[in-house]
Amino acid sequence: MTKLLYLDDSYRTEAPAKILSISEEGGFVLDQSLFYATSGGQPGDSGRLIWQAGELVIETTRKGENGTLVLVPKSGQSLLPVGTEVIQKIDWDKRYLHMRMHTALHLLSVIIPLPVTGGAITAEKSRLDFDMPDVAAEKEEISERLNALIQRDLVTSDIWISDEELDNNPRLIKTLSVKPPRGAGKIRLVRIAERDAQVDLQPCGGTHVKTTGEIGRLRVSKIEKKGRQNRRVHVVFDTDGASVN
Repeated sequence: MTKLLYLDDSYRTEAPAKILSISEEGGFVLDQSLFYATSGGQPGDSGRLIWQAGELVIETTRKGENGTLVLVPKSGQSLLPVGTEVIQKIDWDKRYLHMRMHTALHLLSVIIPLPVTGGAITAEKSRLDFDMPDVAAEKEEISERLNALIQRDLVTSDIWISDEELDNNPRLIKTLSVKPPRGAGKIRLVRIAERDAQVDLQPCGGTHVKTTGEIGRLRVSKIEKKGRQNRRVHVVFDTDGASVN
């Protein structure tokens, strides 16, 4: 299995690694990875691999087999041999925008406490789909409540529980379309705010900011009807997307 360095520190941008294998599509499997693989609506990381004789561009990262991550290089580049020791560098600017957006969607699921049927994250805009037959509030009201939570500058953290503990607490799972990954015997939960003041706790393998104040101001740009039961809520950074801190 690839060791997932971003779970320990999502702010780390550079780390050594060794190429363990090459996938059938020509992607690199490393012994440890700062690169996040596409999942849960969050895009895979891009960046570079650097070695003594040069460097190459990583276009995206995907999940491989047996707990591995596959770093997919930009086409037209020469492949490195297995065993090559490299320095991995992620595209931090894009990663950080994804971190801010992902944490914001957790808060959106607090503002709209309904089952989540889908979602997607990009560096410019993101969305959550809800099992929401009728719109509970106007987009301006949702925006106001979302920014009020952001401005409280709540601390995010994670804890780990067993598969059995999750089975005994099914209400922790907000998403209907994406299930928490199993097989390792433990599940990561992302918490927003401390125990007594906790506003959210749910399974998630994505990357998040340390405090909600880093997200910056957001606004709900539109609410779409997607079928009889579903509503799609879009959020974008307000003005220049600067953080409130």
